[in-house]
Amino acid sequence: MGRFVAGAVASLLLVTGGLFWWQIRAEKKPPVLAVASQSAFPAAEDDLALPVGDESLTGDDLPAPPAASTKDKEAKRFDRYDRNRDGIITRDELMGSRVKAFKKLDKDGNNLLSFEEWAVATSDRFGGADANGDGKLSRAEFATTAPKRTAKPKCKC
Repeated sequence: MGRFVAGAVASLLLVTGGLFWWQIRAEKKPPVLAVASQSAFPAAEDDLALPVGDESLTGDDLPAPPAASTKDKEAKRFDRYDRNRDGIITRDELMGSRVKAFKKLDKDGNNLLSFEEWAVATSDRFGGADANGDGKLSRAEFATTAPKRTAKPKCKC
């Protein structure tokens, strides 16, 4: 029984000592570095410059941060298509993002897309999945046609 009481008293002493040590560390201020006089720095023209080393400033005395962009999703989407930034989307600008995908489907290169050319992507995908070449997809073969999901990049916060 005496060991339990001694252990409890020792634990309380350690916790109390830790709290005092923590409080003493919190009260210590970091060393203040010597700062050159204010006259050594040129004054800012817009009066937004803060005096160097003045600890009397509060958060109310600081300049306001710049305003954040208020563009909504639709405005950002519009700007992605408006390549020349004239405020108008032409047909060429709208179709420009689709040219690469179209050229991949246009096998004969005549800038006309027939049904066969359009369907060739699905047909090639089917042919690649049909491992035994019987013209039918089993469950295992069909599972190979699932789109490959890429993981979103983790936040580097």
